[in-house]
Amino acid sequence: MALIALGVTGGIGAYKAVEVCRGLQKRGHDVVAVMTRAATRFVGPITFEAITRRPVITSQWKPGANADIEHIAIADEIALLLVAPCTANVIGKFANGIADDFLTSLYLATKAPVLIAPAMNSNMLAHDAVQRNLQTLAARGTKFVEPGDGYLACGWIGKGRLAEPDDIVAAAERIVSPRDSVLRGRRVVVTAGPTYEDIDPVRYVGNRSSGRMGFAIASAAHARGANVTLVAGPTSVEPPATDEVIKVRRAAEMHAAVMRAAEHADVVIMASSSSASRRRRAICSRRRATNARARTSI
Repeated sequence: MALIALGVTGGIGAYKAVEVCRGLQKRGHDVVAVMTRAATRFVGPITFEAITRRPVITSQWKPGANADIEHIAIADEIALLLVAPCTANVIGKFANGIADDFLTSLYLATKAPVLIAPAMNSNMLAHDAVQRNLQTLAARGTKFVEPGDGYLACGWIGKGRLAEPDDIVAAAERIVSPRDSVLRGRRVVVTAGPTYEDIDPVRYVGNRSSGRMGFAIASAAHARGANVTLVAGPTSVEPPATDEVIKVRRAAEMHAAVMRAAEHADVVIMASSSSASRRRRAICSRRRATNARARTSI
């Protein structure tokens, strides 16, 4: 669908960039990886080459015809420059127009939108110089995926860790595939996944619904501009990006959540997987057969 340049800089979060790359590909996008020299100390270029099936750019001095203007060619082709993780060093270079490697040269050369996922120590992130650089980039139209809170590589606990790959991919998708307006202003409620009724602390009654059908419906409605509330039972599949996700376990919880959300909804879609439908049909068939035999014996 779109060619995305994935810039990877020298931080411990560089390993997550592999998941970001794969997530973009799952959305149908083509990815070209651009790694700084420091990034290669955390993740090998061959990893991205194997995933993207493209040469990984690690230097602007690659020998060969027209190698010296490769960053210009890529700058014209890409639909988005995504940098994840983006260190304080590279943020500073972007903000001040320093172009001393391929990635920073690409930033200056491209007219494509720029999305940055900062990742660094909490004190570095809060430093006046870094904050000023972030403000400078924001004023130029750069978009950001906010860093998360939690354990950092330095051993601290605080804000600064790279955002989760799914959140980064979702942010990129919103830029390269903007939502259309077919359902704008509509409120849609979608249910997905199974419900479990506990028998005791060990056993429960449930079904094998994966939730994938409901998630696909919710994602499609959201992409078309709807305000989507997703009511999801317990499932191993990550829910898509929507306006609200309500996680439930029991049928009564799902019922209550749907009734609350439905008060202001234009549409309520209660998705059911084909396997669950087949099981219900099978149960109904067995019940009809049992009733028929009972009537015959009478």
